[in-house]
Amino acid sequence: MFSNREEAGHLLAKALTEYKNTDAIVLAIPRGALPIGALISKNLHLPLDIVLTKKIGHPSNKEYAIGAVSLGSKVLDESAKHISKSYLDDEIKRLQAILLEKSKMYYQDKKPLELDGKTLIVVDDGIATGNTILATVKLLAAKHPKQIIIATPVSSASALLKLQKSPEVTNIICLLQPHHFHAVGAFYKDFNPVSDEEAISLFHTNNKVS
Repeated sequence: MFSNREEAGHLLAKALTEYKNTDAIVLAIPRGALPIGALISKNLHLPLDIVLTKKIGHPSNKEYAIGAVSLGSKVLDESAKHISKSYLDDEIKRLQAILLEKSKMYYQDKKPLELDGKTLIVVDDGIATGNTILATVKLLAAKHPKQIIIATPVSSASALLKLQKSPEVTNIICLLQPHHFHAVGAFYKDFNPVSDEEAISLFHTNNKVS
């Protein structure tokens, strides 16, 4: 059990000390991972960026990811083969419009960091099914990084198994792997939502410092 995201961030940073002052980039998944990613970035003297992706939900269950999109690309898993093209096209267009607005909010006059040849530390505040982050990893792999590291305070055992089987994932740092997993928030005493304003402030403050 973690007190809050800040405690989780400090603990994860300690577990990631081998990457301190290296060529690694911390990629936080907005919004909940930004407090954690910002602390890792600060403690390890690494640049912080965000990974803007959205899962493509199954038409009968939006929480079940059948793929993901970024602003410039998409990835679909095997189950998407049975979904109508019109649904997929509409969802991709809708989600990329949302991502464009998010990109403007976070980056403003800045540009995303170049990921080619870098070690990417992808940070989330917890992993439930693993489907969304797995799709995100596939999108990031297309950027030709040196390696992709997943860092999270807590994850379900089934999600870890999926990530361990992924050829794109080099290493997984997970502090807590409970036998009985119901929801990410159950493993934090304080798991209040992170607002866009707070996440953007953390992102820009961290980058000014670094």
